[in-house]
Amino acid sequence: MFLGTHEPKLDEKGRMTLPAKYREELAGGLVIAPGQEHCLNVWPRQQFAALVAGLRQAGSVTRKDLRDYQRVWLAGAHDDLPDKQGRVTIPPNLRSYARLDRDLAVIGAGDRVEVWDATAWRTYLEDQEPSFASLSEEVTALPVQQP
Repeated sequence: MFLGTHEPKLDEKGRMTLPAKYREELAGGLVIAPGQEHCLNVWPRQQFAALVAGLRQAGSVTRKDLRDYQRVWLAGAHDDLPDKQGRVTIPPNLRSYARLDRDLAVIGAGDRVEVWDATAWRTYLEDQEPSFASLSEEVTALPVQQP
């Protein structure tokens, strides 16, 4: 499970060093794909393959909305294998989509990692605080599924 917030920098070659605590889970390969709110989602390669299989099972061949989503999502996706220093390359199209410059916020989002422009992340957090505070009682009261 991916947790926490980290603040790496994007280097001049468009590489990001993965937080040390995420490296083992992503060492076998990863996929970086466009996410919502102009962030990037980073999935372990096997988990991403399962998501694509789930889309296919949901009818992405027969439903136009799912075909459209899948085309945009997969056309923007990039697979990579971290190097020995734990760096991955974020290609120009994804850097542009997420408006990434140099300062990043890399957050654990449970089953995935999200990569944000650091300023955009801080703004998002400030905007979401009122909703977070008002929903906390409801969310913490949800039934817990056992693994």
